[in-house]
Amino acid sequence: MDDPRLLAGTSGYEDAGVFQVDAHRALVQTVDFFPPIVDDPRWFGRIAAANALSDVFAMGGVPLTALNLVGWPTDLDVAWLGEIMAGGDEKVREAGAVLCGGHSVTNGSILYGLSVTGEVDPGRFWRNSGAHEGDLLMLTKPLGIGIAASAMKKGVLTDPELHLAALEQMAQLNRLAAELVADLRVHGATDVTGFGLMGHAHEMAVGAKLTLEIESAAVPLFPGTLDLARAGLVSGAAKRGRKHISGQFAADGVDDLLLSVLFDAETSGGLLLAIESADAALAERRCRDNGVSAVIIGGFAAVEEVAVRVS
Repeated sequence: MDDPRLLAGTSGYEDAGVFQVDAHRALVQTVDFFPPIVDDPRWFGRIAAANALSDVFAMGGVPLTALNLVGWPTDLDVAWLGEIMAGGDEKVREAGAVLCGGHSVTNGSILYGLSVTGEVDPGRFWRNSGAHEGDLLMLTKPLGIGIAASAMKKGVLTDPELHLAALEQMAQLNRLAAELVADLRVHGATDVTGFGLMGHAHEMAVGAKLTLEIESAAVPLFPGTLDLARAGLVSGAAKRGRKHISGQFAADGVDDLLLSVLFDAETSGGLLLAIESADAALAERRCRDNGVSAVIIGGFAAVEEVAVRVS
């Protein structure tokens, strides 16, 4: 049923729903949960919560409240669940929101995540499809964390410093990145998660009816990503992503291994921001000065025969 108060919903590729309350306020609503991707329950809780909260930041919103969503096997120690939820609560608090309950069910495997409600100005939220011709594209976290997580599961990522760095990146909120560019001309945004950089970039380009040109050499990578990919740790998501947008991207001359990384799924990835070209350098500088690993990786041009072109 259509409702004029629903400013963003199931049509298009939006990261969250936006429902207008009055002239100055709209609610941002999202939900996300998944099975463990790391062994440590506290880190899993942090990562799952950061991933769920990210959708609100990707809309330019501020999280207000969160609810736990839990699936739990009856034969597992509930103390582990306590650790998972404690990790989630840490991130909800860090986001400036309040955890106010939740719901659990008996399940054959562990599931955890959040339902999050946020707030945004109904006239200023970031649409996935909002990019303008001439905008530049900024990415706020390095790619390759999905590959690193696979390496953790298989015991291949043995360097303790890299192991901790991967955990910290997945648990890092996109709050600061969003706040640092909130007063600039951000025309469109999304976050990089299950569809990988290429999948989410494709959504932005198609939604805006433009072609997105990405410089592969400019894309920041988590340390050791290409070595891990070369060792066969690229997930099946990379192959599925290529098939999904086959014929809608071009990548002539780009190393196939690197292209697989660009297609591979990410967990709690960074924001992709379409920024007015005159504001892009300032956005990049602000982020870097405040510890956010932001890089301009491409830009939007008039629509061509493909939605995404990688060089």
